[in-house]
Formats: sequence, structure tokens, C-alpha cells
Amino acid sequence: MKKHDNGSHDSLKNFVKIYEESFAENWDLPALTDYVSGRTLTYADVATSVAKLHLLFVTAGIRRGTKIALCGKDSINWVLVYMAAVTYGAVIVPILAEFNPVDVAHIVNHSEAELFFVSQSIWEHIDPEALLNIKGIVNIDNMEAEYEQPGSEFLRNRRLLSRRFKRAFPDGYGPENVSYMPRDNDDVVEINYTSGTTGFSKGVMLTGRNLAGNVCFGMDTMLHFRSSRALAFLPLAHAYGCAFDMLTPLAVGSHITLLGKTPSPRILIKALADVRPHLVITVPLILEKIYKNQILPMISKGTMRWTLAVPFLDSLIYSKIRKRLIDVFGGDFEEVIVGGAPLNHEVEEFLHKIKFPFTVGYGMTECGPLISYTPWQEFIPGSSGRTLPGMESKILSPDPENIPGEICVRGTNVMKGYYKNPEATEAVLDKDGWLHTGDMGTRTSDGTLFLRGRSKTMILSASGQNIYPEEIEAKLNNMPFVAESLVVERDGKLAALVYPDFDALDKLGVASKDLDSTMENIRVELNKIVAPYERIAKIIVTPSEFEKTPKRSIKRFLYTH
Repeated sequence: MKKHDNGSHDSLKNFVKIYEESFAENWDLPALTDYVSGRTLTYADVATSVAKLHLLFVTAGIRRGTKIALCGKDSINWVLVYMAAVTYGAVIVPILAEFNPVDVAHIVNHSEAELFFVSQSIWEHIDPEALLNIKGIVNIDNMEAEYEQPGSEFLRNRRLLSRRFKRAFPDGYGPENVSYMPRDNDDVVEINYTSGTTGFSKGVMLTGRNLAGNVCFGMDTMLHFRSSRALAFLPLAHAYGCAFDMLTPLAVGSHITLLGKTPSPRILIKALADVRPHLVITVPLILEKIYKNQILPMISKGTMRWTLAVPFLDSLIYSKIRKRLIDVFGGDFEEVIVGGAPLNHEVEEFLHKIKFPFTVGYGMTECGPLISYTPWQEFIPGSSGRTLPGMESKILSPDPENIPGEICVRGTNVMKGYYKNPEATEAVLDKDGWLHTGDMGTRTSDGTLFLRGRSKTMILSASGQNIYPEEIEAKLNNMPFVAESLVVERDGKLAALVYPDFDALDKLGVASKDLDSTMENIRVELNKIVAPYERIAKIIVTPSEFEKTPKRSIKRFLYTH
């Protein structure tokens, strides 16, 4: 059994040095596997591919600090390009594959990237003439060069790469050859463009220190360990997946399997059974779907409900449900870490009741991403874990333990600022180094954070009560026939926009003429379980799903006016 504590930051290492050491020490171990094709690379293969890419960067005239953009679905080549850029001294600009081509081109230009690694499906919708600083473009699907700046010889240099590499290392490339140029931990290593639910993306500048803060925490707490198995199914272009499905495992010699396709529950459950990961990094949506589709039908049956009301019998059934759920996640994991958004309260309560080993962390891209986390044995339901070592937190409130206020953090993981956007930086980073998160919450004396919602979404009721729409939505989304919802203010009253679960309605034969009365019943039921000032005056049915960002957050700003 591995020891778990909340880590100590005396051991903050140099970010690039971590990988120089890991690649050499874990030379013969498997590093990366593509789940679909089964293609596997050892740490030796990774180090060799990284060295080849370094040679390509040299011939392309890439200097330290030059930006390299990267856009495509998670793949082995995606990981190789990322690791090559940061160990070379360049600045990686990962772009979510779900961004539309216009936004992708804007980010490539705004970041002043000089090389662009991109998948064919995205590249075919972009006009290379619209990319202002690009010297060369590489198709990430097959690593072939697709485009060069006139006169740059980039295509020729890519063709000659293997021959030149053999000439540079005539005796082959071995662990003794893994040596990267020292890089100060305060240098910017990555610019991560947030999807931003409130408008256009901002480029978050993350330094070696920010990323090492996350990775060293993962190493100190043994989230991953040598030869452990990881299944990466969250987008690596997003800070959460990047730090804990890629950077931390590669730092310690883990074996990462890249799912490489959309993690629908059916695909994911099969992959978890095949890989049997030692740690599961996920977002609430996936856990909630598994709960809704697999657990809820089981505990809602008449006899089961009766049995759960009988003492002694309930613990027997809970342990059976727990075992089934553990098997669903592959059966070999230490814990499931939920992050990226708040977990539905009902789901969280049930998982805690059956002693399922899960915990909820809290972070944001601006902290690369982690702010707080607690191992599952110490996790307090409703919380988002304890503030990390090397980080401080405070609540802007006269009574931080009881009255919610804005959460502010500072320390090792806090970004340098937004790229070429001093106004946006000034709006969130104060002169004392505190990052104003825009999230509302409370905090106990040991640094445990309890989130209440976004300060931007908070609604002030006529009676002066603070209303957090997310808390009402969580209850509403648990109601039958509700697929997703948004609680907004209309004419001084609360209204709920609801996209119905049409599949469930069809299955039970609810006619469309009965939809309004069904929704009215739901409204009445909801109002019984919320505070008087949180009661909904009306439900407005929306015929299609809400528009979402690539991170699958609802674009709330489109619906609040």
C-alpha cells in the first residue's frame, strides 16, 4: 500500500531536469500506448523521438522561447511534440482540438507561434496564408511536413531528419545521451488558451515552476509511481489532463495508455477494464452518467428500496454496489480524483455513503491547474480538498468559515499572467500576488475549501439573499426527464431553462402535449427541496442542448440576458 500525504514542497525540482532523469532511468519501461492501435513506445523510444524533434527545431532556426503550437486529439505524437518543445527550451501552445478553425488560427497568430503541429482534420480548414509567423507545419497524424515558409527549406530538413540523426549519433542514442539545456524554472514553458465560458480565450502563461509545482506534488503524494498504469481520456490540451494524465506519469516511469477517442460510458468502461489503471482522473459528468445509468436503476427498484431501509441489510447491499462500481473502473485503482467542475451533491453523498474511494480536487488553468486536493480517506463531502503545500488561500469575507466570499490563492502554482494582456492580468492578479479566482466559497482553518459557485453567476434575491444557480441546477438535473438546466433571473424572479431528456420521455411514452404539465410537476417537486428564496417561478423548455465550450461547460453568458 503506498503512503499518501498532502506532499511537501521542499522537493520542488527543475521542470526540465525531471524528464531528463526519468527518460534515462526508465529507459526500458513502456511509456505510451495508443489504445486503439496498440502501438507502444518505451521511454527509450520517447527520448529518441524527442531528440529527433530537437534536431528538426535546430534546422528550422527555432530559438529558446520560440512558440510552438500544437492542435489535435490526444495521441502518442501529441505527447512527443509537447515533451520535445518544453525540453528544448521552446514554449508550447496546446490548443483544444474542439476549437473552431477560426479560433485555432487566431490563437496561432496571437501566440506568435513559428511551428505548428496539427492534425489533418483541423489543418484542412485553415488557410496557411492566414498564419502570420509560421515557418513550417507538420501533420501530427503521420509527422510529415505539410507546409513551409517560402525559402525556409523546412520540408527538405524534415525529409533528411533520420539521416542527420544517424550522423549525429553514429553509435546509436542511449540513456547517456539524454541531456537537455538547463532552463530556469521561472521561464514561461506553456501558454494555455482557456476556453472561457464568458467570451474569447485568454493565453495563460505557465512557468516551469507552475508545472513543477503540480508534478512534484503528484510525485510526493505518489499519485503515480514507477510501472503504474494510467488511462488518459481527458484532453491533454487542458491543464488537468496534461498535469495528471501525462506530465506526472512521465516523471515517475508510469505506463500511459491514451484512449484517443470520445470517452462515452460504453467505450470508457471497456478501456478501464482492459487497462486497469492505478489512478483514475475524471470530470463529474462521466461519474454522474455512470451513476445515473448503472447505479440509480438498481437502487430505485421496489424490493431494493425496502431492503435499503432495513439496518444490517443496507451495508451488505452498499458493499455489493461499491464492488460493482470499483469493477467498472477497472478494479485496481487507489482512488478516483474528480475535478474540472463541481460534483453533483446527490451523487457525491451516495458515493461517500457506500465508501467508494473518490475525492474532489479544485483548480483552474491559471494554476496549471491544482489548488486543493485531499486523499480520499480524508476527504470531507461537499469540500474541494485542502489547499496544497506551496499554496496559500484566503476568502474575501468577514467570516470565511461561514459566509461565502471570493476565493483568492497565491504561491508556487500561480501563473505569470495572461499573454499580451496586461489589463486582464491586472484584473485577476493583485500587487501582493493573490490570484482572484472568481469562485465563491468558504474555508476552514486547515485550508479546506468549500465551493459555492462563480461570483459572476451569483444572483442577489429581492430579500438580499445570495443565490448560487449551480446549487439549484444540481438538484434539478437529478429530476427525471431533465437532461440539463440553467437557472436564470427573469423579471426579478427565478426561471429554469430546461433541455428535457427526450429519450426518457419517449421510453415512457410521454406525449409532447403532456410536456408542459410534466415540467410543472418537476417544478413543484424541486421547490419542495430548495430554500424558500431559491424557488423557481417557471420552467422554460429549450428544444436543443445548450451551447458549450470545448471543455463541455455551458456558455452561460448566452442565456442570462
